[in-house]
Amino acid sequence: MQTEITTFFVICDDYLKGMKLRDDEQVEMTTAEVMTTALVSARFFKNCLEPARKFMKEEGYIPKMLSESRLNRRLHKIREGVWLGLFHALASVHKQFNDSLEYVVDSFPIAVCDNYRIKRCRLYRSNSKAYRGYIASKHRFFYGLRAHVLVTATGEPVDLVLAPGSVADLVGFKRLQLDLPDGATIYADKAYTEYVCEDVMNEDTAISLVVLRKKNSTRPMDGCLRYICHHVRKRVETSFSRVSDFFSKRIYAITARGVELKTFMAFLAFSVNAFCRADG
Repeated sequence: MQTEITTFFVICDDYLKGMKLRDDEQVEMTTAEVMTTALVSARFFKNCLEPARKFMKEEGYIPKMLSESRLNRRLHKIREGVWLGLFHALASVHKQFNDSLEYVVDSFPIAVCDNYRIKRCRLYRSNSKAYRGYIASKHRFFYGLRAHVLVTATGEPVDLVLAPGSVADLVGFKRLQLDLPDGATIYADKAYTEYVCEDVMNEDTAISLVVLRKKNSTRPMDGCLRYICHHVRKRVETSFSRVSDFFSKRIYAITARGVELKTFMAFLAFSVNAFCRADG
């Protein structure tokens, strides 16, 4: 735990210094310390900020810890671009070490309430139908967001888009930046089937899209390629099961901004955790 907490702080502090984002000399707690506490909450406390705040203070990591309300205000004042920039900085490192040039795209449901509470949930009420998604593998609906994630073959996240729960996997995939090295191959399951999209990528870019075919597909998949696709996806499914360990059954937040921030924290913490696993 100590190694990961130190890594959280060093990465946040170095990134902020590199971006020349400086704190006022009078602040009791630096922005790097605020970000570190948020990442610790995502990594070790199921995204609950208060127990993480108490832990960081009591264990002496941040003696001048802010109160719960002040810490929340400081956290929400950090611009979205700072978090995105840190995520993509980490992603660029993951891509540099991904010698296989193999990637996998998949989606991940982020529930904000149980199904029976959907009508009473105050989040995303302006267009509630858009946030009701379906988990095919579990044959059940959920209410919230769907994270569309691109990961390396070993499971490190390199791109992420948050969308309403009803957004289809293929639509979410098209929103990803896909800033990958030439010669990269993206493996996807049957939900990403669209021949036009495959043809455009394979012909007009240096990135190949390989989609696991349905049994009745008019473009049958070679047996060897099918085996490779299954093999790569199996490794990544293990990584996605580790991502789920960073989430509780549902995210507790008062605002939509809070839900999205906590979701992003979980993926950021998972990304940093990948460095610690590699070093270990």
